[in-house]
Amino acid sequence: MAGKKVLIAFTALALTAGGGAMANEIYKWVDDEGTVHYGDRPSGSPVEQQMAVNYRRTDSSVVQRQIESVNKSVAARQERRTAAEEEAQAAAAKEAEAADQQKRCESYRARLKTMIESRRLYREDEKGERVYLDETQTQDARRKVEDLIAENCSS
Repeated sequence: MAGKKVLIAFTALALTAGGGAMANEIYKWVDDEGTVHYGDRPSGSPVEQQMAVNYRRTDSSVVQRQIESVNKSVAARQERRTAAEEEAQAAAAKEAEAADQQKRCESYRARLKTMIESRRLYREDEKGERVYLDETQTQDARRKVEDLIAENCSS
């Protein structure tokens, strides 16, 4: 926002101060080394030419439209940049969620493998002692893990 104000102030200053600085006569001459020179005062060179200069005053409405155009393009660029950043963040979040789901899937599959390979399943009670599961409880526990695998594993 401050840059925008500075640009407008500079443009206004250039338009007002630059009006009086325009030269009415421009001279062109070539020195002995072949270099072309331009100036607003006669050089006294015998090959000097007075240039015909046509100029028009700057139309402030045209300048204002150009400033507005630049401001619009800057705003559009910023919007595109913001949209791209949001899109990148959304993609990163989706990727992180997929990685978390993959970890859960691997964990559930490892748990099911352990259940299948174990002779007997148990849980620990409040005292830290093992309480072995009967056949029905074991099947229920396996079904729960299989449901979790179906929910979290895509393949």
